Amino acid sequence: MKLASAPQDRSAGRILAIASGKGGVGKTASAIGMAHAFSQMGERVLLVDGDLGMANIDVQLGLQPAADITSVLNGKVSLTDAVGPAFGGSRKRGGFDVISGRSGSGALANLAGPGLTKLASGVAALALSYDRAILDLAAGADRATVRLALTADDVVIVINDEPTSLTDAYAFVKTLRLHDDGAAPLVVVNNAPDMITAREAFGAFKKTCEAFLSFTPTLAGIVRRDVNVPAAIRNQTCVSVRAPACDAAKDLQALAGSLARGKEAA
Repeated sequence: MKLASAPQDRSAGRILAIASGKGGVGKTASAIGMAHAFSQMGERVLLVDGDLGMANIDVQLGLQPAADITSVLNGKVSLTDAVGPAFGGSRKRGGFDVISGRSGSGALANLAGPGLTKLASGVAALALSYDRAILDLAAGADRATVRLALTADDVVIVINDEPTSLTDAYAFVKTLRLHDDGAAPLVVVNNAPDMITAREAFGAFKKTCEAFLSFTPTLAGIVRRDVNVPAAIRNQTCVSVRAPACDAAKDLQALAGSLARGKEAA
């Protein structure tokens, strides 16, 4: 799924893009939770805020970065100089590195051409210094979002059981596959009230993809609804740090394990 300019053969630096058809499904909290979970498994992880319109990883983690992607694209700093630590950084188990976006700014939402190519290539190159880079994409299927998704080795699309979530997720997958007919995004059902509802939501999404795209998506995992998730967001931390034994934390750990092993959710 990577762009031609990205490295094609590497033992490190696997890029995982986290997407959603619409906002409000918990994509960024999921990306943060997965970064922490992969780190707990012993991986060195880089989390990149790829929402070029309304970035907020720094807000959700309570970070105050000295530089961000805007600074990079303006030529003020290098991509490496924009890297900062979360929970002790990538050399500490449970910690990871972060490249923040510019919170609340829509200035880069329509980034295209050389600037977007430079960013995609830079992330792919920097990812080689890590076991895994996670790209938290903007919601929807605009040009920049799809371009960055095509940089990734794997794409996870986060959905919930709302009809609008399923419809917009389908639109994202359709757009992605128009650019790469071999693209096969994995699916995570987030904020699930119960397993039956989650599997019904995935079943409906799967049926639509099979009927109109001739594509059968894979369920990567289910993350249960948990009061600790909004509490963690309010406290600007990761749910797995705030409440490591809670249902959502366990589900995120299981999800990371499944993704690392390349296995479908049980």
